[in-house]
Amino acid sequence: MDKVFNYLNGFFSGLAGVLLTLLPLTILWEVLSGGLLFNMDVIGNLTALVNEFGNGGFAGLIVLVLVASFFVKK
Repeated sequence: MDKVFNYLNGFFSGLAGVLLTLLPLTILWEVLSGGLLFNMDVIGNLTALVNEFGNGGFAGLIVLVLVASFFVKK
């Protein structure tokens, strides 16, 4: 059972690493070309996310800290 959890943990860590690598590339693509990659507006989505955290007040700040903690390596 421990091997299954280690395998799943490795898989999802690798998947998160790939997605976090693609994020800056899609932002760079959108800035340089002006077009969307994979039909997604990454900059618009990130702007909306930051605005929602800002409109949330103290609760938005708490959620922002929690979300940021997922991306910090321990």
